[in-house]
Amino acid sequence: MGENVMGDRKPGFGRALLSRRSVSEQRRGLRVMLMEGIPAVIIGNLLGGPLQTAFLLFLGFSSTQIGLTLAIPSFTLLVQVFIAFAMQRWRNRRRLVLVFAVCHRILWVATGLIPLLFPKAAWAPLYISLFLVSYASAQICNIVWTSLISDAVPPSVRGKYFGIRNMVHFAVVCVTLLAGGQIMEWLPGSAGFAVLFAISGLCILWNGWELARYPNPPFEPSSKGASFGTLLRPFADQAFISASGFISLFLLLQNVIVPLFSYSMLNVLQLNYSEVTLITMLQNVVMMISYYYWGVANGRYPARKLLLWTFPLIGASCFAWIGMAALPVLPVLILVHVLLGIGLGGYNLLAFNFLIGDSPKSERPMYVAVFNGLTGLAGFLGPLIGGWLFKASADGPVWLLRYGLAAGTGTLLLALAVGAAPLFFRIKRPAVREG
Repeated sequence: MGENVMGDRKPGFGRALLSRRSVSEQRRGLRVMLMEGIPAVIIGNLLGGPLQTAFLLFLGFSSTQIGLTLAIPSFTLLVQVFIAFAMQRWRNRRRLVLVFAVCHRILWVATGLIPLLFPKAAWAPLYISLFLVSYASAQICNIVWTSLISDAVPPSVRGKYFGIRNMVHFAVVCVTLLAGGQIMEWLPGSAGFAVLFAISGLCILWNGWELARYPNPPFEPSSKGASFGTLLRPFADQAFISASGFISLFLLLQNVIVPLFSYSMLNVLQLNYSEVTLITMLQNVVMMISYYYWGVANGRYPARKLLLWTFPLIGASCFAWIGMAALPVLPVLILVHVLLGIGLGGYNLLAFNFLIGDSPKSERPMYVAVFNGLTGLAGFLGPLIGGWLFKASADGPVWLLRYGLAAGTGTLLLALAVGAAPLFFRIKRPAVREG
């Protein structure tokens, strides 16, 4: 009798212990993935956003060169199609993420050495070259990271986890932008940029250490392997390709003006570093808060339905620049960035959930690659067009540069959001097996 009882209890105890270990490892992985993002967003916001625009102006970039630079992250998304094939053979996703993430950040920080080591004539081409290779590494990392994190975070807590993760990271963004703006006010010019790049260099070490501790769940390869059929699978999914096509078209117009908001504030409206970083920080605070409410709404409604609400908000944020025709600049910019924060907060969360929720687990890398390839091409062309428009408008009326380009783009975005979006998103797809 005693032997039978013990015989029954041992497996039960073992299963419970294994379960507790599994839960403990899972929680540890979730904490690591949250912490890893903190140094990553510090680097991204000290070297990117309005502070990147300030550095480019310091290097003597024109509006066309700034547009080209801001288009690079979107252009390099095209590399993800090739990496989706390669992932069928390169199965250690943690190692890939670690190598390419660290390469991306080292190369980006290395751009800070350009004014110290090279003549001024070489600054622009060298920065663009390093930034291109840096972001190619980043996009390789991103597709592998998306596949990895979607497997590491259980579907049952995915919405809540990403909501919390995004809130924490955007709180760090706000503090980083505030600190970065103040550093540039206290130490204008090369001294301030030296501090920003030094802090970013230290964050590379922190980020690399966290990435080395990432969870590494086994990769489920595509049933088609590294074949041409793998590439065609997303294009055969009518619901996916219809929604992705509209998003690409919308992003093409959006990126004509939104990435150049900082350029317009610094170079056209002549605001100082503190004002621009505070306005951008406000946008990120609003975005951070909106993540919670978009996440709650996503618990009740599908991501593809909620995405339809984000597009008019982004369009309205561009159209709101027209308020400068009658109102002071700062109140209008505050309204613009509040609307943009709510709209982008929803888009960033919902587009990600749309991607990983509407794609089969084994085909997810290629779905992500195709989506990012389409949207990346649109995102690449947008800032180029925007930079050219700013240059072409330099000799035109003042109102055109101050608010005309933004308001005109906003009008087109609102027309697309209200008139075309429901048609593109009408096609429904069968439920996808989650993983």
